[in-house]
Amino acid sequence: MPERLLNKRELQEQIRYWLKEDLGPLGDISSSATIPQGHRSKGIIHAKQDGILAGIPVAREVFAVVNTELQFTAQKHDGDVLKKGDIIAIIEGDTRSVLEGERLALNQLQRLSGIATKTRAYADAIEGLPAKLADTRKTTPGHRMLEKYAVRVGGGSNHRYGLFDAVMIKDNHIKGSGGIREAIRSAREIIPHTMKIEVETETLVQVREAVEAGADIIMLDNMALDTMREAVAYIRSSARPALIEASGGVSLETIRNIAETGVDIVSVGGLTSSVSTIDISLDLNEKKAVSR
Repeated sequence: MPERLLNKRELQEQIRYWLKEDLGPLGDISSSATIPQGHRSKGIIHAKQDGILAGIPVAREVFAVVNTELQFTAQKHDGDVLKKGDIIAIIEGDTRSVLEGERLALNQLQRLSGIATKTRAYADAIEGLPAKLADTRKTTPGHRMLEKYAVRVGGGSNHRYGLFDAVMIKDNHIKGSGGIREAIRSAREIIPHTMKIEVETETLVQVREAVEAGADIIMLDNMALDTMREAVAYIRSSARPALIEASGGVSLETIRNIAETGVDIVSVGGLTSSVSTIDISLDLNEKKAVSR
């Protein structure tokens, strides 16, 4: 699993921020008012519907930040198929601490599993074809690292991480610079030779201009299938064929037809921007209270 994609220090900082947002200046008043100090419990995290699991490293870190003495034991791993009723993880220790981390851990597990589940469905739809499935920058602010991680867990690949790691010349860049050729020429003068340039195209005229100007990647945006096939054939026949990406309006029903046109990549913003969470819950299985 791509757990190495998670920056642990950044993750811990985000978790502390999210916990501060939830606990505020007074902490978990409900638990403090009702749970005796020193009480210990076993928290059982379980699935209430089918899906693909993602977020175990995040949930583990949440409880570790809340209380380093909590014991988190995963029963399932990221990428596993979940069935309703499956036990995902067990947390043992101070009851108040378990309840402090409960909501944050569940929120992350539910959303990340939702992303992984949707991604797996799209990946399965183009199984057997050479095209790769990719995400986009349409992520929740502050959650990009985790959401792109969940895409990888689900079987997809990641597009550029942000505005800094690749040049993507879109319609507004083309308008602002005076055209595709001028935009590419200007970018080449500034970027290092190791950086790629991608151009978003909407017509065959733009495709030809992007090829002639030497784009490394050409995006076919919202093109009809017949137009897309013609664009793919033209790019493939050029002296320096670019990678070809299809994007825009891709659905579970259309992705295979799009991939069959011969594109290299199909990017889907909806993998992260419009997701149904997976229902996951935590229930306490009481242990004997410990006096202090």
